[in-house]
Amino acid sequence: MKKVLVMVAVAMMTAMSVNAQSGYEDTKHEVGISYGALSNTTWMSIADAMGTTITLGAVKYSDGNFTGPIAVEYFYHLSPVIGLGAIGAYTHETKDILISNDKYGEAKNTFFTVMPAAKFNWLRKKNFGMYSKVGAGLTFASKKEDYSKGSVENLSESKVGFNFQVSALGIEAGSETIRAFVELGVGEQGVALVGVRLKF
Repeated sequence: MKKVLVMVAVAMMTAMSVNAQSGYEDTKHEVGISYGALSNTTWMSIADAMGTTITLGAVKYSDGNFTGPIAVEYFYHLSPVIGLGAIGAYTHETKDILISNDKYGEAKNTFFTVMPAAKFNWLRKKNFGMYSKVGAGLTFASKKEDYSKGSVENLSESKVGFNFQVSALGIEAGSETIRAFVELGVGEQGVALVGVRLKF
């Protein structure tokens, strides 16, 4: 039994030594930027436009032109497995306002989201990794409707609401310090997103 314990201890010390020599496990910080598709706010905007059409309201919206979600994230690693940090995301949308299928103006929606987040690195290699990520926080939404004709008054309003990101699968590859990544999940960063991160 003693021999087994000694062998396990030697194996663990050897693995720790290899990790220390590689330098990868020593990285504490990481900063990333990403671009995604189909964020929560995108889905809400689509649903809002569909609701207006379905109820045969006098005001309708054209398909929106979206920028983002563009996101910046930072994580500090408490251990090689667990990182804690935050995500900031930005989404902007413009769409035409239609009354009786005639353009009366333009709507602009802007969304800023801030979320505390956690990242779980469950596969760690020198040039490759797989992980999951979860975050939850608030979205600060600004909506403006500018009418170029008719007697309709311009609209401007702001709202704050809950938002989140759950990335069930993240894959990263590259050097020990710079990696490209892809994530699949759901939330304000999008159903799918790509980006690059710096580890140091």
